Amino acid sequence: MTLAIERIQQAYKRLVSSLSMHMRIFLHPALVVMVFLPTLMICLGNFSPAHGEDTPDDAELLRQAQFRFDPIPHEPPSYPENRLTERKIALGKMLFFDPRMSSSQVVSCNTCHNLGLGGVDLNETSLGHRWQSSSRNAPTVLNSVFNIAQFWDGRARDLAEQAGGPLLGLVEMASSNLHVCKVLSSIPAYVKAFDEAFPNQAEPICFGNAKMALEAFEITLLTPDAPFDRFLRGDLKALDNTTKKGLHLFINKGCADCHMSTNIGGNGYYVFGVKNKPDPRYLPPDDHGCRTISPTIEEDYVFKAPSLRNVGITAPYFHSGSAWTLAEAVKVMTRTQLGIDLDKQEIGAIVAFLQALSGRQPEIAYPVLPASTALTPHPEK
Repeated sequence: MTLAIERIQQAYKRLVSSLSMHMRIFLHPALVVMVFLPTLMICLGNFSPAHGEDTPDDAELLRQAQFRFDPIPHEPPSYPENRLTERKIALGKMLFFDPRMSSSQVVSCNTCHNLGLGGVDLNETSLGHRWQSSSRNAPTVLNSVFNIAQFWDGRARDLAEQAGGPLLGLVEMASSNLHVCKVLSSIPAYVKAFDEAFPNQAEPICFGNAKMALEAFEITLLTPDAPFDRFLRGDLKALDNTTKKGLHLFINKGCADCHMSTNIGGNGYYVFGVKNKPDPRYLPPDDHGCRTISPTIEEDYVFKAPSLRNVGITAPYFHSGSAWTLAEAVKVMTRTQLGIDLDKQEIGAIVAFLQALSGRQPEIAYPVLPASTALTPHPEK
């Protein structure tokens, strides 16, 4: 029975990985399956192999881990629908750091997804246009290509669609298609860069191509070679005994039922409160999750399980950003989702494992952006 369940999990993991690589999910019909299948798995019981409380030997632990997880690759995945080129990636990098695409010309993509801070801004919720506060914590942009969809509610099926959301969001960058195109068209260096990145197009500067360039750059933002990645590739000494204990608990207690595959999360939607209702401070009263964007979802507080990659450097946690330590987050999630209370040693071991998920951060030199001209729109106040 255990082997059969493992095979089901492995097949599910491979399916999720395949979907994530192509990122073309029509979310609303698929959302029902992605919500209720994992929830059913949890409610039916622990789907991890039963090996008792003692940590298995290294070889067996590696086998269990390889059934559920994949290492972060050293190279970006192939992406047929937005073919990566050096010029497109370079253009996307400039756009990622350029605040002039926002109406105030103050906010850039890097403002909320700071590449020097693990791809986040280290705030509970981000500050955007005119110091407005967004309603949710900003997820990391690193390794986000491996998510099944983008945003906490999965409303963007890929990184290009995601890039357009904050640009047009009134609380974030408060821009418009027209403003973005006017800014970029007014700067000769951008005109040339778009011509080179999107050759043989009559009008290469457009909102759609700006999103495609941003997506191309973000696809390259990978963090390989975390200690856990080295373990998955067969280096049994990459994790110390405490971390191995944490990995065993992460699998054995049921955490891996929701956090699996390459990103150790980002691959399914779950009710926040499967076994126990969470403390109100973790649930903003006006945020009902996926139900607000999909008529097929009737339950409150359904969210995409976040990636746990680099989670040790991306506090605070949850969609509300209301948990500031990994120990607190582990305690809340095991109690709320799994209906179990762990002791301090068990929590500490899982935290040690989570710390081992931080990989080599991308080395990004801040680009020198082309100068504005007399035709560049002025900031809106």
